Amino acid sequence: MATSAINSLLNYKTEKYIDTKNKAVGVLHRLFQLSVIGYIIGWVFIVKQGYQEIDDAIQSSVITKVKGTAVTNTSESGLLVWGPEEYVIPPQGEDVLFVVTSFLETPNQKMGYCAESYKVVNAHCSVNKDCKKGKMVESGHGVMSGKCIRNNEKSNGTCEIFGWCPTEKDIKPQKPLLKNAENFTIYVKNFIQFPKFSFSKSNILETTDQSYLKKCRYDKKQYPYCPIFRLGDIMRRAGCNFQDMATLGGAIGIVIQWDCDLDKGTSHCNPEYQFTRLDATVSNKSIAAGFNFRHAKYFKNAAGESYRSLYKVYGIRFHILVHGKAGKFAIVPLVVNIGSGLAVMGAGTFFCDIVLLYLTAGRKSYKDKKFEVLKLQNMKTPVKRQGPTPERGRPKRRLTDLSPRDEEADDEDGDRSSSSSASTLLSPVRNSDDASTSCEYIHVIL
Repeated sequence: MATSAINSLLNYKTEKYIDTKNKAVGVLHRLFQLSVIGYIIGWVFIVKQGYQEIDDAIQSSVITKVKGTAVTNTSESGLLVWGPEEYVIPPQGEDVLFVVTSFLETPNQKMGYCAESYKVVNAHCSVNKDCKKGKMVESGHGVMSGKCIRNNEKSNGTCEIFGWCPTEKDIKPQKPLLKNAENFTIYVKNFIQFPKFSFSKSNILETTDQSYLKKCRYDKKQYPYCPIFRLGDIMRRAGCNFQDMATLGGAIGIVIQWDCDLDKGTSHCNPEYQFTRLDATVSNKSIAAGFNFRHAKYFKNAAGESYRSLYKVYGIRFHILVHGKAGKFAIVPLVVNIGSGLAVMGAGTFFCDIVLLYLTAGRKSYKDKKFEVLKLQNMKTPVKRQGPTPERGRPKRRLTDLSPRDEEADDEDGDRSSSSSASTLLSPVRNSDDASTSCEYIHVIL
């Protein structure tokens, strides 16, 4: 059994081509080949540019600058003029920035004793023993003093705390206070590099017009390469209403997409911009809607006492996201894709063979012609025969005794003998010991 397995392993199988007169299968085969060729040319090479080497490890740097002013007038702060120094956080101009659109101010807070906010559940009390002295109020604003403050004896109150007093107001803005924020502009400078090709570029249009950046605003049709964006236009392109979003805040993504075909030159490598809301919710009334945080401004009065103004600010957080890839002709991906296409074409032959072997009416005849086993015997050195030769039985005649007619007869006998021998040596024979239909070839003895 082991010998049979080794012999089967060492057998060599080669293809056998059979011309079948089946037009349906022939049409199917050609359609498959045309489909593969169309896929390789149309999709792989034209659409996906499979002849190019790709570099998608883009290196990017983003610098931002916001411009615009707004005016607010509240009972706590009075009349204020807001510039980028006040409403842009952080002011360094990074790829993530926050623009204030509304705020709540709790002015002139001072360290002292006051009642905890009623919205802090853990600070509710009815008697003094509910407020343990020295205990930190969870999610509160200070340390319990041990006293319960109530409006009257019949109602519940809140624990007294030591901290920044008075505590923060528990209200929400109804409209954006920085109404002119819609007209603020963001200048986005983006520098990219594809290290594999040593190629670098920026999103600023290469022009000699010094006033270009002063007069342009991004527009997909008129100024597609202008890097200055109006906040109201960004909201609109992201599918949002600015006034609604500016009231409670939100997050917006500015996507810069670089798709560069370096075979066409650097002038065809330009950015495309997309805008999307990142904190989108099913309903604007969701408890997760909006974006806000708190910060404070500290100061001292003439007597040296410390005060602060607490701001709970609402606004829009911008994320600058940069993606891209570059492609350039290379012989390796071209050869790989062509080889892959040729391999796929081979699947058409396999599929058509399945159809002929199992689905057609003449499948048995095709199977008999398709699979054939051929055995070849080893060539052996013939052994020289001993004994009388055909010539020994015949009387020797001298050349002088032969007549011309006798010579012609001898020549004909010799030709007939050699022809018969050659025919016997070159004819295939069936191996009587083998029950298979394989063909054996006899040895050619020289």
